[in-house]
Amino acid sequence: MIKIGMGLTGFGVFFLFFGMMLFFDKALLAIGNILFVSGLSFVIGLERTFRFFFQRHKAKATTFFLGGVFVVLIGWPIIGVVLEIYGFFLLFRGFFPVAVGFIRRVPVLGVLLSLPGISSVIKGQNKMIFFCF
Repeated sequence: MIKIGMGLTGFGVFFLFFGMMLFFDKALLAIGNILFVSGLSFVIGLERTFRFFFQRHKAKATTFFLGGVFVVLIGWPIIGVVLEIYGFFLLFRGFFPVAVGFIRRVPVLGVLLSLPGISSVIKGQNKMIFFCF
């Protein structure tokens, strides 16, 4: 099930990216949204997905993310994607420092992230993203 979920999530991200590259194509974005959410459900399980999205302190983030998915599905892709991105950052803001820490341990990317200009931007964005919301 986890392999299927990873595949669905990967295809969902691909369709979302491809839909944005093709000037916010409604159909590709809708397919990407459905695949991403269903893939996430397969990876972590249906019950844990509901617990993740419907926590009291994540109500605002879930509203923006799922509202953006709905807005894309009804045919307003640009507004929907903006809502989704904002909701995504609110939902997964606790994961971003972990991801940056992991990327720092990758040989080539770690060196790039340690460069003076890039490291100051990453540290500044971490504070901005995580404490402003």
